[in-house]
Amino acid sequence: MFTHILVPLDGSALAECVIPHVILLAAALDARVSILHVLERPNQPGSPPINNPARTAIHLDRDYATPPVDPVKWHLKKHDAVIYLDQIAARFQTAGLKVEKNLLEGPAAECIINFANNNQVDLIILSTHGASGLSMWNVSSVVQKIILRANKSTLLVRAYETESAPQDLRKTELPQEIRYSRLFIGLDCSARAELVLPVAIRLAERTKANLIIGTVVQNPEIVNRLPVSKEDSEMIARISERNQLAAAHYLYQVQAQLANPSDHPGQPSESAGQASSGGSAWMGAVHTDARIGVKTKLVVSDSQIAALHTMVEEEKADMVMLVAHGHSGEPGGAFRGRWPYGSVATSFIAYGTTSLLIVQDLSEIDRPASSPENPISEIQGR
Repeated sequence: MFTHILVPLDGSALAECVIPHVILLAAALDARVSILHVLERPNQPGSPPINNPARTAIHLDRDYATPPVDPVKWHLKKHDAVIYLDQIAARFQTAGLKVEKNLLEGPAAECIINFANNNQVDLIILSTHGASGLSMWNVSSVVQKIILRANKSTLLVRAYETESAPQDLRKTELPQEIRYSRLFIGLDCSARAELVLPVAIRLAERTKANLIIGTVVQNPEIVNRLPVSKEDSEMIARISERNQLAAAHYLYQVQAQLANPSDHPGQPSESAGQASSGGSAWMGAVHTDARIGVKTKLVVSDSQIAALHTMVEEEKADMVMLVAHGHSGEPGGAFRGRWPYGSVATSFIAYGTTSLLIVQDLSEIDRPASSPENPISEIQGR
């Protein structure tokens, strides 16, 4: 469960669209909030150094000639930033939340990532766009860097969904708290995917939201340039039917536990990847007697990702809730630790249109350094 939420804000109205979501989640999860504002020094293109090829390749942007910063203007900018943080903190304190203010200087993405990793942050809540404004991209470049490198659970709030992308959000006061009515949860029948359920339960209890649980059974593929034979067709049908029955049974159990957990006590497993056969890995983490409205949906499709996106649209979900990896993150999985997100989570980051909560199930130890990170770490002596 999340106990420490990080909220990076760049001073723009678009970035502040996360505030109602932060208030709701922090209250529902009884979490403390850290707001972070990063001051970046102005950087203008110049001539990169030519005597150090390694730094020219890796630190190109930083090594460009930068005009000197006027110390008086910089001091005033920091003063304005402190006032801004005080104003934002007051909004959270009015809502009864515990909040800490933080002001850092440096590259925004790096400062946010380092703060999250050094301060035991559980969840980062980000607006998809900020001071740079709305664009044709689903997320801004800074947000993309954060979600790819922070290795933390993340809530993405679509800035363009706020009042249909208003020109000036400051003209309309944002609500102190938002309400969700339909939360969509994507499950693939793996124990890892269930890690998102404790948060979903808390949100559903607080907002009286209905939970829609979607599972897709993907039709088996056969590599064959010729028409599929009768034997192959029968084999595909048998496998698909078997998977549908297994998925339907799984959803029935999850729905029964969510609808009335007191009648269906779960047995928490020792780890996310080792759920006991007698119960789900997540139920032991949440104690509630409340009945939650739950709907399950099972779809058979040739494309798991496309079917999930269609379900979200059809159900008119307010938020999509996923785990970063499902079966692909299981011990011995083919893609375990190679990427911060599986294909489903990656698709919803890039192409989703609703608020998106992704629970990161891999620790920093589980995820090795990427190809770009290794040479940089060596040069910086880390």
